[in-house]
Amino acid sequence: MRLHLLAAAAAVALAACATTPVASSGPGQLQAGGPVSVSWSDPAGFSEITRGRDRIDTLRGTWVRDLAAHLRDSAAGRLGPGEQLEVELLDVDRAGDYEPWRGPNADDIRILRDIYPPRITLRFRHLGAQGQVLAEGERRLSDSGFMSRTPAFRNNDPLRYEKQLLDDWLGRELGRR
Repeated sequence: MRLHLLAAAAAVALAACATTPVASSGPGQLQAGGPVSVSWSDPAGFSEITRGRDRIDTLRGTWVRDLAAHLRDSAAGRLGPGEQLEVELLDVDRAGDYEPWRGPNADDIRILRDIYPPRITLRFRHLGAQGQVLAEGERRLSDSGFMSRTPAFRNNDPLRYEKQLLDDWLGRELGRR
């Protein structure tokens, strides 16, 4: 009897944890400093939020900050003296997806397939040394061949495909390092 009560109490506690809503971190930005500023829209509106058990990390902006920091650091080395770059991440849909039909033992495993390419939508402004606008606009980035490329980042980096997508865009927009 006592074992049944403990099991019931544990089930209720787990259910409460599973249904407790997590507040979104809202729009954010990296701390100012250097020639590159990166901000992002509310992660609760990202395409990525609709899928997967990493929903809590997305809402908290955990991996979004990591991606923004990579973008800032990679872009800084590509800018000329006095140039500045302002980037806002509008939407992110990470490579891979969760496939719920695989069952509860696999509902936290991101499945990588060609049909789930990384996609990022961003808005940017590239300013010259005198403050003139060199380029600006909105870009929709996607890499449908992401699985056939040699990874530029470690295989254990969960954002390796998104980082590569951003580096490719920076190369096209600002030139190679």
